[in-house]
Amino acid sequence: MTGTTDPIEPTGTTDPTQPTGTTDPTQPTGTTDPIEPTGTTEPTGKPATTATPVTVRVPAKVNVQLAVGAARADGFHDLANVFLAVGLYDEVTATPSDTLRITAEGHDVDQIPLDRTNLAARAAELLAARHGIEPHVHLHIHKDIPVAGGMAGGSADAAGALLACDALWSTGASRDELLSICAELGSDVPFSLVGGAALGRGRGELLTPLAVGGTFHWVFAVADGGLSTPAVYGEFDRLTAGTDVPEPEAAPELLAALETGDATALASTLANDLQAAALSLRPSLTATLEAGSAAGALAALVSGSGPTTAFLVKDAEAAGEVASALMASGTCRQVRVADSPAMGARVL
Repeated sequence: MTGTTDPIEPTGTTDPTQPTGTTDPTQPTGTTDPIEPTGTTEPTGKPATTATPVTVRVPAKVNVQLAVGAARADGFHDLANVFLAVGLYDEVTATPSDTLRITAEGHDVDQIPLDRTNLAARAAELLAARHGIEPHVHLHIHKDIPVAGGMAGGSADAAGALLACDALWSTGASRDELLSICAELGSDVPFSLVGGAALGRGRGELLTPLAVGGTFHWVFAVADGGLSTPAVYGEFDRLTAGTDVPEPEAAPELLAALETGDATALASTLANDLQAAALSLRPSLTATLEAGSAAGALAALVSGSGPTTAFLVKDAEAAGEVASALMASGTCRQVRVADSPAMGARVL
């Protein structure tokens, strides 16, 4: 396969009741009551923490190809998911605490849960359970990745919390162990840890790194409200019912365009099998896609399950022009400009 290297194979079980990238808009922002830890492992004591808080920066992602197979017996879909990390970041800071707490600041934090349903809290609990310690940590999330926007913001926070807690508690977890926990947390979480570019198979959690030969420039249009990832997949199933859904495969020409850094070639191969479903649920996104294309974007597509729309542009100058046109069009709430690829989760 063009541009691929040996696969990264996370292991572990998955939780089909907790789809990646969903949020609970009923949860308040700010601080919350301490979170009661749960799990099957009996903690044996408090973690041996460092005294210094640990901050991890973790990127958003765009799917330059999202090929979706038919629904499996477990409700998931096999994917050929070509991830590209982009330079929009959340930061997760882990600080010693007497209990597990989540706080948040930044864009749209009123739309994320601040209890143990937050993937960051679940990441801390899973790591602590594996090492027989209490998940005593204060996790503070600084949000800059659009919430429920199809850019893996929740998954990024989970990967960031996992890496931050590993450093804070000095667990010494191996990369394979961290990837195993990531896979247990959700389909996009392993890539949030790894970053760069990768082909995701299975549910997207089985990663093969991809070579990228240059910098790609993007404009992202943030829509009002979010789209539920399960709802978009459900609409995909409805739209494809009674049809022969092909097995998902990465397009060789797309992988070649990534490897050579050719933005024009990449633009001609961008594809998202969930786009029709996202547009069915949110028809207004069509006007956003048209506005960006009319402004000179090389290509436009819905990012993942949406509703954020992504526009590949020629260079930084073109990014500014497309961003200004999108804001002037009145078809989106906010516009963000970013380059790719970006590094995965890292301790600052």
